[in-house]
Amino acid sequence: MCRPELLIGCAGWSIPAAQADRFPEGSSHLERYARRFNCVEINSSFYRPHRPATWQRWAASVPRDFRFAVKMPRAISHEARLRHAEPALRDFLAQVEELGTKLGCLLLQLPPSLAYRPPEVLPFLDQLRRLHAGSVACEPRHPSWFHPAVGRALRERGIARVAADPARQPRAAVPAGDHHLQYFRLHGSPRIYYDAYSGAALRRIERRLRRPDPAPSRHWCIFDNTALGHAVANALELASRVGDVTDV
Repeated sequence: MCRPELLIGCAGWSIPAAQADRFPEGSSHLERYARRFNCVEINSSFYRPHRPATWQRWAASVPRDFRFAVKMPRAISHEARLRHAEPALRDFLAQVEELGTKLGCLLLQLPPSLAYRPPEVLPFLDQLRRLHAGSVACEPRHPSWFHPAVGRALRERGIARVAADPARQPRAAVPAGDHHLQYFRLHGSPRIYYDAYSGAALRRIERRLRRPDPAPSRHWCIFDNTALGHAVANALELASRVGDVTDV
């Protein structure tokens, strides 16, 4: 059994005023954030493209071992619904290549109405795999995605299924797919995006993250309960527990 590599951070690098004194000085919020955490999830890419210079600036602002997870555009997931999406996919991949070795994972979040239909889903995933060899995590939300056969199809393509909290059904809380990647997205509970996680909840999350795997793996844990700024405090506490945060 192998001890996983742990990546703990937030959806975005905003620093709430209440937590500002826990971060060192820096020329940007991202630079300050990256001196406390080892990863971040970029969500703005879901809504709009960014210029090459923007991606390059972000990559230059963080340490060598820092990693970005990047959310794939809604033009692919929500508008095209994975069909005839090759032009948009190629454009997106060309953008994120500007992150170089600091690109850690692509995140494909699907709309709750998008059911798992192999004739539509699998061609897109195969195309994605032909164009991109790096880590990919998929966050489906339709119940049809949580059947063991779907997990096998994802695993065959080296794609992880996100473990989400709160989970829409029990299996949605459990990572599946690629054995080398686990991606936890913690949206806040019971109020999604708003509520903080208790100490007891963080201890449970810590145990899951530390759980050894049969093969070398990477475990991501992204806090998305950002509406009231709780993500940063929760991520700092969890990272401190596992020894992956640097004290100011």
